[in-house]
Amino acid sequence: MTSSTGADHDQWLREDPGALGSFLAPVAGYGVTISSMFRPTVTEQYPFEKPVLMPRYHGRHQLNRYDDGLEKCIGCELCAWACPADAIYVEAASNAPDEQYSPGERYGRVYQINYLRCIFCGMCIEACPTRALTMSTDFDELVGPGREGLIYEKEDLLAPVPEGAVAAPHPMVEGTEDGDYYRGRVTGSTQAQIDWVRAQRPDDPSLAGARAKATPTASGWGAKQTVKGAVR
Repeated sequence: MTSSTGADHDQWLREDPGALGSFLAPVAGYGVTISSMFRPTVTEQYPFEKPVLMPRYHGRHQLNRYDDGLEKCIGCELCAWACPADAIYVEAASNAPDEQYSPGERYGRVYQINYLRCIFCGMCIEACPTRALTMSTDFDELVGPGREGLIYEKEDLLAPVPEGAVAAPHPMVEGTEDGDYYRGRVTGSTQAQIDWVRAQRPDDPSLAGARAKATPTASGWGAKQTVKGAVR
C-alpha cells in the first residue's frame, strides 16, 4: 500500500502552472542573470591595488628553517602522501658529517610543488611533523606565461636564512640532538658553526651577517659559555 505522502510528493509537477507561470516559463531560468543586470558593478583594480587577504589565506608554500639555518624538512614525504592532487614530489637523502642540511638522519634533497595541480587545500601542512611546510599569503607569483615556471623547486620554496644564522649545510649545534631542535631549544648559530662554514665555504653570502648566540649544555641553555674560544 502506497502512503499518501509517497503518492503526492510530485503532485506539484502535474498541476497547471497557470497563465502567469506559463508566460514566464521561458525566461524563468534567467532570473538571477536579469536581477544582476540592475546591481552596481564592482571592479577589482588588480594588480595595481592589492586585495585584502585574511591572515590564514592559503597562498604560496614555504619551506622553513631553524634559527641556526638548518632546514626543517626531514624528507619524510608525508606531505606528498597527503596531497589529494598529487602536486608534491619529495626525494630524500641522508645527512653526512660534511653535508648536514637538517637535524637527524635525512633531509629533503628534491622538493617540488606543481602549482598547475595544487588546489591550496592545506592538507600538506597539516601532515608535516616538523612544521617544515607552511603556506604564506603570497600569490602574485603563481601566474606565468608557461607551464615550466609553475613547477617550483626547493630553491624557490626555501625561506630566507634567519638573521644572524648561516646557511646549510653545516653541523648541528654542538651538544644537541634532533629533539632539541623540535622543541625550539636552538635559538641561533654558534661560533663553531660559523667557523665551520667559513672554513668550508668562505664565499658563502650568509657569513656577512652571521652572529654567534648561546649554545645548550647538559643542563640546558647557557648564556655565558665558552666553546672553542668563543664567548657567548
